[in-house]
Amino acid sequence: MKLKKLIVASSIIASSLVTQLSIAADTIKVGVLHSLSGTMAISETTLKDTVLMMIEEQNKKGGVLGKQLEAVVVDPASNWPLFAEKTRELLAKDKVDVIFGCWTSVSRKSALPVLEELNGLLFYPVQYEGEESSKNVFYTGAAPNQQAIPAVDYLMDDIGATRWVLAGTDYVYPRTTNKILEAYLLAKGVKAEDIMINYTPFGHSDWQGIVSDIKKFGSQGKKTAVVSTINGDANIPFYKELGNQGISAEDIPVVAFSVGEEELSGFDTKPLVGHLAAWNYFQSVESDSNDAFIAQWKKYIGDEKRVTNDPMEATYIGFEMWVKAVEKAGSTDVDAVEQAMIGVAVPNLTGGTAVMNANHHLSKPVLIGEIQEDGQFEVVWETPDTVIGDAWSDYLPSSKNLISDWTAPVSCGNFDVKTAKCSGQNF
Repeated sequence: MKLKKLIVASSIIASSLVTQLSIAADTIKVGVLHSLSGTMAISETTLKDTVLMMIEEQNKKGGVLGKQLEAVVVDPASNWPLFAEKTRELLAKDKVDVIFGCWTSVSRKSALPVLEELNGLLFYPVQYEGEESSKNVFYTGAAPNQQAIPAVDYLMDDIGATRWVLAGTDYVYPRTTNKILEAYLLAKGVKAEDIMINYTPFGHSDWQGIVSDIKKFGSQGKKTAVVSTINGDANIPFYKELGNQGISAEDIPVVAFSVGEEELSGFDTKPLVGHLAAWNYFQSVESDSNDAFIAQWKKYIGDEKRVTNDPMEATYIGFEMWVKAVEKAGSTDVDAVEQAMIGVAVPNLTGGTAVMNANHHLSKPVLIGEIQEDGQFEVVWETPDTVIGDAWSDYLPSSKNLISDWTAPVSCGNFDVKTAKCSGQNF
């Protein structure tokens, strides 16, 4: 009798394990790789919630390929080497089919070698410095020609700026972006002495001396503007110190690339009215698709005061494109989905259409918004049409001859148009 009971118990356990494996095989796993703690949590937690919202909505529609989507969330905790470790965990242990994640370029570059080694797929939703193209990454945020360069043009042409402060957090995105902007400004006839460049560490809080230097630099009788690539929670004390020292947008306008509605919700915006941000989406944009997205977000998060922002739209676009590409390929196989992604088009939230190009970058409109007292942005300038993201800058000697094209016969991230060869390294 005891033997029979053991056999029956073993059969039940085995049956349970088979059922669990069957259930696991019937889901498509989606990795979420965003910092939920540390200096970048102020920006990234919202993107985690955005992915979860999209997964919930897609599952209500029946999932993808007849399977439900299952989120696997990890927290790299604003620790850049940990992004590589968590990427390996998602791909090798959790067996995810796709990853949505990263904010800073240093986190993306940490994850990139693992993605290429294990042939994972990452959708990266934040503006970045360019100078990279990987078969394993789709860049749904802005390249410099879709944000930084148009912002400088606006400040130069519409505001009349002739003196420039390039202020950034000390890591790859601000340094490379400012390298591009410095070359661009010099090519436009700006003198080297009219360009001030400053970097601060992540989480920097003591801005009194730096803002004082900016104020002094801007008091030389030339219209001065600040181009800010300051990232994360350091923006809060930076803008507060601008207000403390009486620097208004009329005196020295600041255009930011990493400050959106979510970041502004963290502090008093009255002293910031008139300062600018360059993005490809603002919550204030009027369109039916945007109204629906905002309503969906507020309902999902359960808070009418929560806002939307540009990286959320980039996450939304990337997710919708991935679903279309998987259905088009009939599989979640990375190589099949990568090729199916190229040419996929989905509605953006500004009333137009986002298209994924052969260089793994989107066509996007460029918008410049002015900060309002309520923490929203009034659009003061926009491109007449969408702009194709450029993986390689035209203003750096090392990359001006390079293009990215992941379709045959090129199938390369850095094809040199002069030598008609790929360099063999894509980042």
